[in-house]
Parts: sequence; structure tokens; C-alpha cells
Amino acid sequence: MRPSREAVVTARPVRVECIPDGRPAELPAGTPAWITQALGTAFTLLVEGQLMRLRGADADAIGKPVPAAQTMAAPEGPDGLRDLVWQTLKTCYDPEIPVDIVELGLVYGCDVKPMDDGRFRVAVTMTLTAPGCGMGEILADEVCDKVLALPQVGEAHVEMVFDPPWDRSRMSEAALLALGL
Repeated sequence: MRPSREAVVTARPVRVECIPDGRPAELPAGTPAWITQALGTAFTLLVEGQLMRLRGADADAIGKPVPAAQTMAAPEGPDGLRDLVWQTLKTCYDPEIPVDIVELGLVYGCDVKPMDDGRFRVAVTMTLTAPGCGMGEILADEVCDKVLALPQVGEAHVEMVFDPPWDRSRMSEAALLALGL
């Protein structure tokens, strides 16, 4: 089954990242595109055969509202924060695959440690579906930004690892079902 697509036209010039290499590009006003994915806080557009990632903050460029940030209550201690981080990671999506990075099995770990000022340092260890994926830095930045926005987080770090390598066996049953695998 082919995913539904919505036709849009850029209302203003806007910066995007090309998928899968992450190369920045500028779409001029009046560029026709198709929204192929609108999950998490970004949009995946198809423009003249090229997939492109549009940041949610630039949603007005395609006539859409900025995706609402998830509101979350302050967690209870490091375990509560760890749970909140995992929930937040489920709002990050691979721009080519309509499944969040946790269900895809891209997140290998989350470490929460107290800092001297009462806040917490969060370290996320994750991988990519392919080591040469140019979207790695963009995904890592999105994860870092979302984790830093959580209550009580003072520092966030994302480490990309490729050992062990990712493969389909790391996907959850829900992800396999969503992708028809």
C-alpha cells in the first residue's frame, strides 16, 4: 500500500536537508512538493524525485502549523527522567521510514547521571540503519535538542556507534508490522 501524499507549494524560500546525504538545499518560493511523511517535528518532502527534510519550525513555508512540542511534567528522579527521555525519543523519526527511532531499534541506550547543580546529564547511544547515512548528524541534533528541552536536563550528548551494526532484527514487532515486514 502506497502512503498517502499531500501536494503543497512553498510559500517562501526555505532551507531543507536532502535525504539521504543530509546536504543542505534551498527551495525557492513556489516550489511544488509532496509531503510523504509528517511525523514527530519534521516533514519529509518529495521534490522533483528528491526526498528532503523540512524542519517543523519552517512548517509555515508549506502552509502547515508548526508541530506542537510535547508537554511533559517534571520527572521524579533519574528513573523518571530516563522514562521521559525514552518517551521523547519515540517522537524522533527516520525521515525515510515512518517509524520512530526507538521502534526501529536505532537507540542502544540512555544513561542519566546527576550533575552538581541538581539537574541531569543525559547520554544517548544510537546508531543508523547504514553507517554512511548522511542524516546521522541531523538525527543526532534532533535527539539532543529534544532531550535538552526536557525538565531537569542540564546536558545532553548523543554518541553514534556502529558496533554492533544495526539490522532488521533490532526492530520491534510494531515496526515490522507498520512496514509490512
